[in-house]
Amino acid sequence: MAQGFIAVVSGKLKQVFGITASAGAGDAGKIPALDAGGKLDISFLPTGIGANTVPATASEALSAGDFVNLFNNTGSLGVRKADNSNGRVAHGYVKAAVASAAAATVYRLNTTNDAKTGMTGGDEHWLGTGGATITTPLDPVTDAGKVMQYLGIAKSATELVTVEEAPVTL
Repeated sequence: MAQGFIAVVSGKLKQVFGITASAGAGDAGKIPALDAGGKLDISFLPTGIGANTVPATASEALSAGDFVNLFNNTGSLGVRKADNSNGRVAHGYVKAAVASAAAATVYRLNTTNDAKTGMTGGDEHWLGTGGATITTPLDPVTDAGKVMQYLGIAKSATELVTVEEAPVTL
């Protein structure tokens, strides 16, 4: 429950609580309260402001932290694992596991993927296979035909600060 405060309502003291989500104009003038995660609910923000995400249907099972490729899946936006070996460039990543045929929330690049594991802070990462990353860039001679895409730098063992750079087919 949100913290309360004392206010004068119709000439009497009354305990009033902040709201943790907004229903729109009907909540005008009310005091917002932080949610259980210590943040404001997205419903308080103006239209067009919010998480940089794209909803899409997964065409295969995805694991938390996977880099993913958005594509036309028979007329609908689909999402699958990005892969440097087959031209599936990374458009973003998922923070939670998603079953095949389920709705996925894809977080766009230029944000921090905090669903990774086993990284070393300061290491640079490029697109690997199966939604994973590699820490050594591809070689133009031995990796001809593959996609080289720089994804960013590890901030910690679990956080990759991503960038959106154009992929290059070797």
